Amino acid sequence: MTQALRGMKIAFLVANEGIEQVELTEPWTAIEEAGGRPVLIAPERGEAQAFNHLDKADSFPVEVQASDAQVSDYAGLVLPGGVANPDALRLDSDAVAFVKGFVDQGKPIAAICHAPWTLVEADVVKGKALTSWPSLRTDISNAGGQWSDEPVVISDTQGWTLVTSRKPDDLPAFNKAAVTAFSSGGPGDQAG
Repeated sequence: MTQALRGMKIAFLVANEGIEQVELTEPWTAIEEAGGRPVLIAPERGEAQAFNHLDKADSFPVEVQASDAQVSDYAGLVLPGGVANPDALRLDSDAVAFVKGFVDQGKPIAAICHAPWTLVEADVVKGKALTSWPSLRTDISNAGGQWSDEPVVISDTQGWTLVTSRKPDDLPAFNKAAVTAFSSGGPGDQAG
């Protein structure tokens, strides 16, 4: 996987507060180690406050405001979890439109833990297989997704790749699958 993402920018979309820190930092490091350039995007400029479950952790500088973000600038999208993070993103129309734009352009998305709530809001899970934190099962099913309890689920249907995982313990499998999805560009565009 070394340098599989050389020269590629990968968007990390978060709310300005409530991100589960390890679900941001470990995928971020995996993207960097694969030669990619992660970019932090949030609804507001300034900083994004991460948490270790319910305890405040580090804050991270926001590079691009969601209203200014262009899907065409990125090879893929990572949606970190944390309960409050995707719940806040669901209420931001620019963030939801940004997510929908990746689907419309057939670009891969990787979402972990509670992050599929943003996918549900963008109305893009119908017909997709995915996993998440167990409390999202009903929301995903009601939105037309096929939920399963697996460490990582990769769905290449409907012209775009979705990588999902349940929780921080799944991060090694999630990171590997995300880097692979981003390096291949998605279904029908399998790089060698």
